[in-house]
Amino acid sequence: MKHIAFRRTLYSLALGFVLTLGLSAGVTALGSTQNPQSGSTGLQGTISNPAPTTGATIGLPVNGQTFTSTPITVAGSCPSGLLVKLFSNNIFVGAAQCTNGSFSLQIDLFSGENDLIARVYDALDQAGPDSNTVRVTFQDAQFLQFGSHVSLTSNYAKLGANPGANLNWPLVLSGGTGPYAISADWGDGSGNSLKSVAFIGGFDITHVYKSAGIYNVIIKATDVNGTSAFLQLVGVANGKVTQADGSIAGNTTTIKKVLVLWPFIIIFPLALIAFWLGRRYELLSLHRQLEKQTNAYDEENR
Repeated sequence: MKHIAFRRTLYSLALGFVLTLGLSAGVTALGSTQNPQSGSTGLQGTISNPAPTTGATIGLPVNGQTFTSTPITVAGSCPSGLLVKLFSNNIFVGAAQCTNGSFSLQIDLFSGENDLIARVYDALDQAGPDSNTVRVTFQDAQFLQFGSHVSLTSNYAKLGANPGANLNWPLVLSGGTGPYAISADWGDGSGNSLKSVAFIGGFDITHVYKSAGIYNVIIKATDVNGTSAFLQLVGVANGKVTQADGSIAGNTTTIKKVLVLWPFIIIFPLALIAFWLGRRYELLSLHRQLEKQTNAYDEENR
């Protein structure tokens, strides 16, 4: 009977190991599987992607053009869904969302030569390769007249907030003569917001989006001499886009919830088989023990 108890213990340990292995596989798959099921629950995580490998191409303006007024329009092709940032002489001068394989935005220029480069960014702010370089010239009559030109830039090409919440956008103003009149078109049809800034330096503008979407934001700064600067950015009201009010489509980051059942589906029949084999082995062992005991008893009583 000691042998029977020992074998039962071995069987219990084996069955426990099989079930533990199945539960471990289930937990591992639960943390890594990216195939959501309806009505499921589980772990959450943001799925990362490699940086973009295809860049934008500037088609407009063409190399060697000369301009006497701003803003100018810069347009070209790009991978859909990515953010396109435009740089002039390595300084950020505007951004637009790539939609249907193309982008278009208005930018300001610096006096003299401007080397324009477009660079794409994904939702994780990973940069793709640079576009072709387009060199244009700006003959700035206002700079010749006043000795200074107003410039606008920001550390943020794209910012977002929930609908109904304040979206605060930090900007940097330089050049020109104060005070400055700031006008912001937020792209949602709500009309321009106005602000007065006394001196150059950093300042914020604020807006509240009512509906989810991705919007072109165009900001203009004008000094007392009438010289102006332009900056186009991308504003985001978080959530699913349900309206067609001038907002543009863009990518969203998906959080996936998942319950993995396949390890349990596999382990359950294995556990039944192990249980059946264990029971069969236990019964055979019991029969053998009974036969031995019976033979021993018969020998003693002969």
